[in-house]
This record gives sequence, structure tokens and C-alpha cells, in this order.
Amino acid sequence: MTASTSWLEGARAAGDASGLASGLLADDLPAPTVQCHAANLMPLADGSLGCVWFGGTQEGVADISVWFARRTAQGWSVPQQLSHDAARSEQNPILWPAPDGTLWLLHTAQRSGHQDTAIVRVRRSTDGGHSWSAPEALLPDTGLFVRHPPVVHQGRWLLPIWHCRTVGGARWSGDADDSAVLVSTDAGRSWTEHAVPDSLGAVHMNIVPARDGQGLLAFYRSRWADHVWRSTSADGVRWSAPQPTVLPNNNSSIQVIRLQHGTHAGWLAMVFNAISAEQATERRVSLYDEIEDETEGPDATPAATYAAPAAARSAFWGTPRAPMTLALSDDDGLSWPIRRDLETGDGYCMTNNSAEQRNRELSYPSLVQTPDGVLHVAYTHHRQRIRHLAITDDWLSRA
Repeated sequence: MTASTSWLEGARAAGDASGLASGLLADDLPAPTVQCHAANLMPLADGSLGCVWFGGTQEGVADISVWFARRTAQGWSVPQQLSHDAARSEQNPILWPAPDGTLWLLHTAQRSGHQDTAIVRVRRSTDGGHSWSAPEALLPDTGLFVRHPPVVHQGRWLLPIWHCRTVGGARWSGDADDSAVLVSTDAGRSWTEHAVPDSLGAVHMNIVPARDGQGLLAFYRSRWADHVWRSTSADGVRWSAPQPTVLPNNNSSIQVIRLQHGTHAGWLAMVFNAISAEQATERRVSLYDEIEDETEGPDATPAATYAAPAAARSAFWGTPRAPMTLALSDDDGLSWPIRRDLETGDGYCMTNNSAEQRNRELSYPSLVQTPDGVLHVAYTHHRQRIRHLAITDDWLSRA
């Protein structure tokens, strides 16, 4: 009996699960901090399910750090803190098992609410995440952000990134962000950058194999809070310009995978918030409009500013981050005929405040499938905890 099967037999919903779809199995990860956000799941070599996220007082504050827990048949382990920079907000962690068996941890580290000062750091583990190497910068560049793990294609390692740029010296707000792919041909020792053309506003690039097994697809979050966007590539280096899909987006994260098992093997599965700015009734100034700047250090140099075009658009913040929806596609993301809400709520995100429990978003999902066919989803629940769902093939087939 696999660890996930054993857990499924005894799983019970934890916390306030009143908005969950009937038949889903849910549990909440232990919350060691006031705020928990941006989970990323990854099946590990020992059969456990790893999860990393960031936690602290509030996003952008320097006490935000990376946390890690693993799920076995006995439940979630006590979370372990994996980053300790007291001067930077450490965000968007990723677990990735490299082809040589080394487990990588990637995450960002920024000064206060200035994402244009972010650097990408890496730690490595050769024992499945029980011990880690010292943190180091993946690249010397600032203003780089990550959200989704690398993929290997035609022998190349591909790491999707986006640039957080400022406009005319103003504080970062997301108006000038665009995407690129870091490519390594020497197992991550060095990287070259390849821009995604016409990707202004398309971020959180998520790369998956195309149905034919030869090319690649990418799906993006939209700073304009309009649609999930999509582009294609034959080699992972040269990409088409992103185009809007039929799915809405609220300027919040998505994740998509190619299913390998079960009734819908070969289909794409995406978790996202099925809402756009068209349904929003309020708007925030920016993501970090509630926190004050912290003392800037000597390594707080921002990335180069961006000269905005005359008709520049503004990033849209404040669209509700709910419902949490699962969608399936059998044509490489051109259509998504099966859509089902996993959890519903009002998704209020006009504040990131967790201490006063004012935020009610369901956001930043991560999605993986284990060999037993179970889909595992983890996402932010009201910025107070990370919620984990297990979706059986039986539940999915009824969609």
C-alpha cells in the first residue's frame, strides 16, 4: 500500500472546509507563522510528498522565510525553516528533483516590497531534503522571480523566470514585468537567458510538454487580470508570443501539469482562480500597499528601470482570489471543457493582513500527480494556512 493510499483511507477534513466540493479529501499543513502563502508540492524519492511555502508576518516583511514539510502515511511533519535572511523577504519556493537525484530548493529574496531587488537563491540536498547545502545566488542579477520548477527538454534544463522591472524610477507595481527562460546545458552550473517575445504582463511561466511529446507549451498569469495566456516552443529556447486562452485570470498564480495516470491520462490539468478583473468591484494600489519600507542595505540595488511605452497598461490588483478551480483540456490548452470548483468563497484580497484574519483568498495553487493516480493540490487558505487536497481518479472521472 502506498503512502498516499494509506493516507486517503483515513483522511478527514481539517479547519473550515465548508466551501469544499463534496467528496474531496482535505487536510491543512501545520502553520508555524501568522501568514502562510505560495505552496509548491513535489513527490520525493522516498515516496513522501514534499511541500514548501513562505511564512512570517506578512509578504514583503523581512521575517518572511521558506518552510518545508513532508506528507507520509502518518501525516505532515513538523515544518522546517529553510531560509534565514533577516534582511530580506524570502518568497516563492520551489522543490525540484534534478536528473542526478539531487533535490533543489529555489526561492526569491527581496528587500521589503521591492520585487525589483529580488535575487534567486538555491540550496541542494543529496539526502531527500533532510539536510541542505548553504544558500547561494543562482545568478548575480536582481529583479528576477521564479514560481514553477525547471523542466528538462532535449538535454537542456529550462527554468522559467520573469523580470520585475520598475517604470521611470517609480516603486515596483508589476506594470513592466515580462518573462524569459534560463537555459542550462551543463546541469545548472551556468545559464543563458532567452526572452519570451511580447510577454509584457505575462508572468509565472509554467512549462509543460505538448501532447505530441516533441514540443512544449507554456501558460502564464496575467498582470492585467484578464486571461490565462499561452505560448508554444519546439526547443524550449525560442517561444511564440503569448496569446490569451479562454480561461480567466485575476493576476494570481496558476499551475498546470500533464496527467500521466487515470481516466484522463494525457490531458492537461490546471488549477487557478476562475475569475478576472471584469468581476472585480474594488482595486488595490499595489501588492505591497500596506507595508512600510524597511531599512535598505548595501545589496538593495534594484534592477534597471523600464521605459514604459506611451500606452502602457497598469497591473490590476484586488480581483477576488476565489474560487479555486480545476480545469481539464484534451487539446493542449486551446479549450477547457471540464471545469470544477474545488473550494468556493468570496476571495477577498484587498488586504494581505493575516494577523487580523482579514484576508480570505484561496490562491497560489500547486498541482502534482502521484503514481497511484491521485492528484494533490496545495493552496493558500486565507493567508493563514496551506490547504492540501487529494483528488482521486474516481472523483475526477465524475467531472
